[in-house]
Amino acid sequence: MGVQWAIHGREFGNCNCSYGCPCQFNGLPTHGNCQAVVGIEIDHGFHGDTKLDGLRIAGIFKWPGPVHMGNGEGLAIVDHRANDAQRDALLRIMSGQDTTPGATMFAVFASTMTKGYDPVFADIDFAVDIPKRRAHLKVPGYIEQRGEPIVNAVTGIESRARIDIVGGFEYKIAEIGRGWSKTDGPIKLDLADSYGQFCELHLSQDGIIN
Repeated sequence: MGVQWAIHGREFGNCNCSYGCPCQFNGLPTHGNCQAVVGIEIDHGFHGDTKLDGLRIAGIFKWPGPVHMGNGEGLAIVDHRANDAQRDALLRIMSGQDTTPGATMFAVFASTMTKGYDPVFADIDFAVDIPKRRAHLKVPGYIEQRGEPIVNAVTGIESRARIDIVGGFEYKIAEIGRGWSKTDGPIKLDLADSYGQFCELHLSQDGIIN
């Protein structure tokens, strides 16, 4: 296999499924297809000798059916602050290279893509508070996104639920909320009040780090 790598950071992802997202339980997507917008901040990370601390990445994805059926489209967005080596490292990680097949969500999603657009290097304004279930992601010309807690329809009180996955390829535990995402560029999406996940990521070329 290729270069060893690891990242430890935080993620907010918003897709077009209902709050529970059947895909997290090996079910079919709520509306039959999948659309998603994801932001990640790497607190600590490396790819070989290249440090990735403090960098951000984002992605816009679209599949005509369930993810595992393929024919997806994807746009990778990389922090403009990254130097050439860091850009190459992040794109290799995001495209599933230097990774055991199926070990991370990057590798899994990349294997379902039939159209990948040229990567974008841009300012990524991203912040996520996992316990509070709040996030925002802004990439000029490409993404306007926010994440919030689910609110009880009767009491108006914030509702808290988590997904605990054993043997997954993305996270161990995700706080569940809701999100809004509007995108422009080659993949145009408009997601409103749909599934949102707030989670810690600790991944390497072999999958989740325990």
